[in-house]
Amino acid sequence: MTATANSESPMVTALKLKRKSRQLEITFDTGETYQLSCEMLRVYSPSAEVHGHGNPVLVTHKKNVNIKSLTPVGNYAVKITFDDGHDTGLFSWKVLHDLATNQVSLWENYLARLRAAKASREPLIDMAVKYYK
Repeated sequence: MTATANSESPMVTALKLKRKSRQLEITFDTGETYQLSCEMLRVYSPSAEVHGHGNPVLVTHKKNVNIKSLTPVGNYAVKITFDDGHDTGLFSWKVLHDLATNQVSLWENYLARLRAAKASREPLIDMAVKYYK
């Protein structure tokens, strides 16, 4: 990911979760608006679990992942809780801007890593959970 031209990253002015299409719409104070898939946010989570303390882990089987909740963290980040239980990454405005502006190359890189590992985006088990009393 490349840094922005100046040391200050654009501020996020709006986040809109589109659960049906599994997209997060992000608007920055520059007027730019981007759509990031929940899957992309999950596989590029800035958490230690994903980054493997400097050795990035290939996250697989997240094609249908969705966002359960968004929790603001000060004026600089959002905590995203995914429906697979992952909730340890703090997405700073800089991280979101870098993901948004580099999403094409990042996504191609992710797909190449999946192919190289003979891994899949598809869920391991596609199931509808029903609860009974």
